[in-house]
Amino acid sequence: MGAVPGPMLLAIDVGNTNTVLCVFDGEQVVEHWRIATDPVRTADELAVTLRGLLSQSQLVARRGLDGIALCSTVPSVLHEMREMVGRYHGDVPALIVEPGVKTGVSVLTDNPKEIGTDRIMNTVAAAHLYGGPAIVVDFGTSTNFDAISANGDFVGGALAPGIEISVDALSRRAAQLLKVELTRPSRVIGKNTVAALQSGIIFGVAGQIEGIVRRMASELSPGDPGAVKVIATGGLAPLVIDEVDRIDAYEPWLTLIGLRLVFERNFAAS
Repeated sequence: MGAVPGPMLLAIDVGNTNTVLCVFDGEQVVEHWRIATDPVRTADELAVTLRGLLSQSQLVARRGLDGIALCSTVPSVLHEMREMVGRYHGDVPALIVEPGVKTGVSVLTDNPKEIGTDRIMNTVAAAHLYGGPAIVVDFGTSTNFDAISANGDFVGGALAPGIEISVDALSRRAAQLLKVELTRPSRVIGKNTVAALQSGIIFGVAGQIEGIVRRMASELSPGDPGAVKVIATGGLAPLVIDEVDRIDAYEPWLTLIGLRLVFERNFAAS
């Protein structure tokens, strides 16, 4: 007998640079796409883009969507996404993560409302998949370090310039330094400008991650820092994670898994 199909959920994570979309069949990711985040794109344009992506999937075309879950760190895009979902997918149960939505996570910071919803989704997924205490390192426009307690609470974190931001800043501020391809050099000591830049960026970020994770783990679990699990996610993570010994797992869909879990929590009784 074949596996029983699960609900078809479209999860959308709108980041500052990219928007990542995936379709879950139950717990399994069956489709995924990454597009540029455009803060001036209208709800109608978003609908056309989404229809084009979904039309590529025979599975979605055959079964349709059972739900939509969305989080965004870009307020203008969140507004248009909300409009798009209501106008074009009004018959589909939808969850937009914002204050007041049941996530199951306590946010133990000075101002919980200022914490990005993507970081809360990472916390939900990391605690569910790996337990706590844990640290999520999310490689995006910024490199986010999310600290999760043994109880699965979001207790704070650290924010650093992302890899691409660092490259852009170097190329703009130093006339002789070109914007280079982000790839691992063969050695730390570069023999030319491109290799030297690649070394400084890739190994520099790796050293930054190791240092922050080590200090954060000591604060999360003073008696046993080694018990803190470290999970990497984000589109740029594969560039660096092989250079960081302290990373325990790589989960590219962590934020989207968090969206699925929160959708299930809020629509469980439906």
